[in-house]
Amino acid sequence: MEKLEQFQREFTEYLQIEKNASPYTVEYYNHDLEEFFTFVNQEGIGTLQEVDQRFVRVFLTTLYERKLTRKSVSRKISSIRSFFKFLEREGVIETNAFMLITLPKAPKPIPGFLYEEEMIKLFESNDTSNPLGQRNQAILETLYGTGIRVSECQNLRLKDIDFSIGTLLVKGKGNKERYVPFGSFAEKALQLYIQDGRKQLLEKTGASTEAVFLNSRGNPITTRGIRVVLNKMVENAALTIRVHPHKLRHTFATHMLNEGADLRTVQELLGHESLSSTQVYTHVSKDHLRNIYLNSHPRAKG
Repeated sequence: MEKLEQFQREFTEYLQIEKNASPYTVEYYNHDLEEFFTFVNQEGIGTLQEVDQRFVRVFLTTLYERKLTRKSVSRKISSIRSFFKFLEREGVIETNAFMLITLPKAPKPIPGFLYEEEMIKLFESNDTSNPLGQRNQAILETLYGTGIRVSECQNLRLKDIDFSIGTLLVKGKGNKERYVPFGSFAEKALQLYIQDGRKQLLEKTGASTEAVFLNSRGNPITTRGIRVVLNKMVENAALTIRVHPHKLRHTFATHMLNEGADLRTVQELLGHESLSSTQVYTHVSKDHLRNIYLNSHPRAKG
């Protein structure tokens, strides 16, 4: 079909200039489009106006026949849908047939979490008699005790901690602020670190900073640094599990729900925009309740 290359070139310029898309994104879009153009030519389509819902369904079938994952199919359809939306805007076509196609959403994986016994081992892995051990304990207590994101933890400033009412002022996604309470364990760990360990770390630079968590050189710690800290704790605790900061967030949410917290409260604490983002944790909670039932009720098992 003539003009396909011209349309693709104009669409690429649109992505680069108007959408400010990264080279990586543009490359993927073009790869998906070229695949689609090959199919269009094989099917003998004369103009893009002829691409209707029936044609799109045939194209979808060929993608699934190639045993592509649902995620890959969704990405390809999304790329081509954007291309047709651009053509519709430019007046090349009248109807975007890809807008009428809905793909089944992939099931969200149930988030992994740590059991209380595993958390205890992590807490016991830190030597709080030295500055770094105090800092590590404070990071762990903060992440698990509040459920905040690692970026939010890294961005904490001294003025964001209100010990008088036990809350953190957290700056989340899109610079949205929320207050998150913390308990006595996090308070004790933070107080010890700020009054002792942090001062010792700060002496190494001679500079001043409002950042709560510092690295071994006395500079503000990075998100990568926090991940390294957690991995070291796991190693010290002789655990075979893999822990990342988000897993502690999952653990916070799961333990809260297991102990009877309502979904709306957990949503507020996590800083989720929609309840659906928080609902994924109820699957874990339901499994927990079922296990308790099966192990506790006299007539649960035959």
